[in-house]
Amino acid sequence: MQIPIVTVDAFTDRPFSGNPAAVCLLENDLDEDLHQKIATEMNLSETAFIRKLQPGDDFTKSSHFGLRWFTPANEVPLCGHATLAAAAVLFHIQKNTNAVLTFVTLSGELKARRVEHHIVLDLPLYLTYPQVLQEVEDLIKAAVGDMIVQDLRYSPDTKKLLVRLSDAYERSVLEELQVNAQRFLSAEKTGKVKGLILTLKGNSSGKHRGYDFYSRYFAPWHGILEDPVTGSAHAVLSSYWSEQLRKKEMLAFQCSRRGGELKISLRNDGRVDIAGQIAIVLKGNLTF
Repeated sequence: MQIPIVTVDAFTDRPFSGNPAAVCLLENDLDEDLHQKIATEMNLSETAFIRKLQPGDDFTKSSHFGLRWFTPANEVPLCGHATLAAAAVLFHIQKNTNAVLTFVTLSGELKARRVEHHIVLDLPLYLTYPQVLQEVEDLIKAAVGDMIVQDLRYSPDTKKLLVRLSDAYERSVLEELQVNAQRFLSAEKTGKVKGLILTLKGNSSGKHRGYDFYSRYFAPWHGILEDPVTGSAHAVLSSYWSEQLRKKEMLAFQCSRRGGELKISLRNDGRVDIAGQIAIVLKGNLTF
């Protein structure tokens, strides 16, 4: 059996930065267990599977497709960067003729559209709520030690904990922070956290001016110690920082070693547009 597979670096315009995702194009149904085996074999934070919804569908002409995402450890309900990668494969490699693609997913219908050099994702916007420090104190300690935490929020829809570091810190402090995410697994006692976001307000001056906020994201509960650039985390960050900064248009940077940029626009329908660029780095076939 052969399945076409493409590796795409998402939220970047340069190869070997941003967040890599593998994208598989399924002409036919795949045995359920093979999704996870392939994702484990690829060993990227996410492997996306695009499937046809009707027998007569065509990767070049159809506008609706099924989409699933798998980490090396399990299936996840939402992945922004792998959705961006999936849209890129259809637009740029399959030469899909539609202006807008719709993906049927575990998080409902997600749309992707082309706007100049970017692909724009229409994602759910997830609200955050104040989180009591005592409940997650050990986890915070494992993540940032004695650093000053300015705000603490929780997103029940995504099970993500948002930790805002003090505005007194520079971006370099977040970038250089040594995090042992493996320790989160034993430090998280509540059972309700499946992803941890560290975030910092952007600078209006200095060499990095222009970014509204910075972040890093850790998900050892899904087998990902640190994710390079995370669309789903920004579906949480967007609502938080829009409220804090009183802005609907924002530019964000995820400060992982690879790094990536996200253009954010809050919509009036309770959703968020997150735009990014892509670089295609590998094309081939899985053979088994």
